[in-house]
Amino acid sequence: MKSLKEQIEWASGKGVAIGHFNVSDSEGFNAVVSAATELGVPVIIGVSEKERSFLGVAEIRALVTAEQGKGLPVYLNADHTYSVEASKEAVDNHFDSVIIDGAEKPFFENVMMTKEVVNYAKEKYPDILVEGELGFIGTGSMMRDEIPDGVSLETQTTAKDAKSFVDETCVDLFAPSVGNIHGLVKGGEPKLNIKRIKEIAKAVSVPLVLHGASGNTDEEVAAAIDAGILIVHINTELRLAYKKGIKKGMSSDEAAPYKFMAEGVEEMKKLATQKLRVFNKMQ
Repeated sequence: MKSLKEQIEWASGKGVAIGHFNVSDSEGFNAVVSAATELGVPVIIGVSEKERSFLGVAEIRALVTAEQGKGLPVYLNADHTYSVEASKEAVDNHFDSVIIDGAEKPFFENVMMTKEVVNYAKEKYPDILVEGELGFIGTGSMMRDEIPDGVSLETQTTAKDAKSFVDETCVDLFAPSVGNIHGLVKGGEPKLNIKRIKEIAKAVSVPLVLHGASGNTDEEVAAAIDAGILIVHINTELRLAYKKGIKKGMSSDEAAPYKFMAEGVEEMKKLATQKLRVFNKMQ
């Protein structure tokens, strides 16, 4: 089976992006993996610090390892890890990738944290990809009344800062702020800055990752991929699909969890399938 790095290189050559979906339990995991397997495309399973705490590091590692043992291109990412210590835990458990998120911190502190994680990962497991993030895009997967404080055109990542950050940290992957935000805005998502993505893609030598893509239109995401994005993150929309399905299942007289929760799994699978088709430019 190809490594995650090799899959990203494959995606770059095809002009497509790899889908990254956050899950909190085995139902979400099964929904996403089933969608990717049926389409025959690679997929990244993301678990944030809180999701890892809820699900359990050993459990999610075992689920992914089982799929990889079948030869399926399923990869595990430690999403939005806010401390060096938590990042090292993900490295110790040999995740395929880990994001050290110092986006809310001053540039220098963000660089220092990220460099420490990069050095630790490369010493322990050289195949692990470390991702750095520069530019605040809000936190939390939720419905928002408005764009989060501190997120604006002025705070978007510049190509100059992106190059400086990547050069200083030696990260394998880079996540910029380019009009993307975490969560969904009730009044409508801000537009992705496609021009800025192109500028950053030209300035840095590592693959770009788009976080907070829930709520952006298929056309915008497709344009972002054409501009240089190679991994696209979806979380909020997947959670809402799960909630919608479970509500539908619980509205019946069915008492068996594996039956009423199946509605949630089906809704997540539909959403993941639709997104993966967009990311992989399938009709």
